[in-house]
Amino acid sequence: MNFLRNVCGWIDGLNTWVGRCVSWTTALVVAVVFIDVVMRYLFNLSFVFAQELEWHLFAFIFLMGAGNTLLNDGHVRVDIFYQRMGPKAKAWINLLGVIFFLIPGCILIILTSMNFVQASFSIMEGSPDPGGIPYRWVIKACIPAGFILILVQGLSLGIKSLFIVLGLDGIDAKEKGI
Repeated sequence: MNFLRNVCGWIDGLNTWVGRCVSWTTALVVAVVFIDVVMRYLFNLSFVFAQELEWHLFAFIFLMGAGNTLLNDGHVRVDIFYQRMGPKAKAWINLLGVIFFLIPGCILIILTSMNFVQASFSIMEGSPDPGGIPYRWVIKACIPAGFILILVQGLSLGIKSLFIVLGLDGIDAKEKGI
């Protein structure tokens, strides 16, 4: 049991750290967009690199930050019924959701995206536009990486939910948002 709690703590810590790193990336996106807008409207200059960097950073934020969002219960959910349930019922829903939806969905995306990334890496894919970002495979590699983070965070959520379902102490349902 302590081993599983330690695994959950390690996974939560990993996604917290990744989330902090990703949060700094948002400041970079704001700076890039600001500079791009100033250059475009004041100096009538536009750079493909800057425009592609905006969407690369935006994709990075969403892909790599999704595990942290799951950790902090920030994903959109239709909780008409969920919000009125007790901790044990919520834990059941979370556990079943992790087992039947999150794990299979993440595995499917991870496995199918690996070939996509490998093909991109093998040709050192870059932007097809002149002046664009080279090494497009880097952002494509964030697809499986991001879903691995979601998968492991889902495992942590599943373990914590299982503890609540089984009535094991050590996991405070209110503290964990369950």
